[in-house]
Amino acid sequence: MIARRYLAALPLPAVALPAMALLLGAAAGAPETRMKDVIAQEVPRHEALLEKLVRQNSGSLNIAGVKTVGDLMRAELEPLGFAVEWVDMTATGRAGHVVATHKGNGRGKRVLLIGHLDTVFEPDSPFTGWSREGDRVTGPGVGDDKGGLVVIVATLRAMQAAGTLKNADIKIVLTGDEEKTGAPLATARKDLIEAGKWADVALEYENLAVDGTQEFATTARRSSTNWEILTSGRTGHSSGIFNASMGYGAVYELARILDEFRRTLPEPNLTFNASVVVGGTPAALDAAGVKGTAEGKTNVIPARAVARGDLRSLSPEQDTRIKAAMEGIVAKHLPGTDASIRFFEGYPSMPPTAGNRALMDKLNQVNRDLGLPEMQEMDPAKRGAADSSFVAADAVTLGGMGASGGGAHAVGEWVDLRSLPRQALRSAALISRLTAEPRTK
Repeated sequence: MIARRYLAALPLPAVALPAMALLLGAAAGAPETRMKDVIAQEVPRHEALLEKLVRQNSGSLNIAGVKTVGDLMRAELEPLGFAVEWVDMTATGRAGHVVATHKGNGRGKRVLLIGHLDTVFEPDSPFTGWSREGDRVTGPGVGDDKGGLVVIVATLRAMQAAGTLKNADIKIVLTGDEEKTGAPLATARKDLIEAGKWADVALEYENLAVDGTQEFATTARRSSTNWEILTSGRTGHSSGIFNASMGYGAVYELARILDEFRRTLPEPNLTFNASVVVGGTPAALDAAGVKGTAEGKTNVIPARAVARGDLRSLSPEQDTRIKAAMEGIVAKHLPGTDASIRFFEGYPSMPPTAGNRALMDKLNQVNRDLGLPEMQEMDPAKRGAADSSFVAADAVTLGGMGASGGGAHAVGEWVDLRSLPRQALRSAALISRLTAEPRTK
């Protein structure tokens, strides 16, 4: 459980900032006008919340830090009428998740909001703190995904003020291990998958995709699966390599496989990266697959080689087909060698369905009605994997609803503060409209 020390909500300022002084379109109604006003008034509040979240380290392996961020989010959500549960994930080696439920009238569409509490920056990272220069703020996890958490809070507070939250059926899942998922994966994502089965629509609050001045809606994400290839060969004096007795050795067998991957497998929306390779007599990777050891003299044929990498595809069908092709290539074998490949649990894909694109159209109708820029569909080859993929098979899904910025996962990660109120307004209007639509399933 999260420690029972509920943090006081930040004070509500009454100042409207010029950043939100936009002209609503003619189609916007009174509730959306109220949302716009409240979001503008609360800009300082939400910037202060973002700073508090960023200053609290919550690297995926920082159990106490992730729980503290969960506490901060509980303090925001409970006053809005959400029943907040802390789902302990000690069994997976991680802190846990926040699952919050708002019970509405049961008639409108059920909406799931997805974010994460953790960041890639562990407590020993040199990248710490918070700095601001104008509307640009820098800090660990400021965009991925603490900016997204703030957009969720600002969205819900605006809906409450406008009266559209009262009847809305909303569930929120904030995972504590998105950046370094616990194992087994079936346990680590059980609650999120169940929430996806409950929902009609899922909105994921990772970074908003922006290129110049053009903003994008994320209707699809590729999968992310790791693989490992192990090759072996007969070892002995190097003068015998290539002959019928000794064969080609483990390193040439691994090189054959990786090169055939490169030459024969490329196709749209598919990548397969070989990230670490070792070969020699002996050679091995550590349990995590990120560090290797190898020995070998130039006059000894290598007995063993190992490679690890990832595979990213856009659909289950593409994933299954490419895995089969990789297995076929591995099975061919140079003379005197053997090889095997194994695939690890990973993130599924989120294909670009007609339902997802229709949801993007609804978001663009919101943009038109509110006088906000329309969004284009993001190329999935330019986006990483995310938790939204675990629910995409069950709910119409749209990603990238969080803050805009850059440098995610790197020192200097930053967010444009002006994007927070803009994204909150979009979300508040979209969710209000969705939860007013009658359920069809």
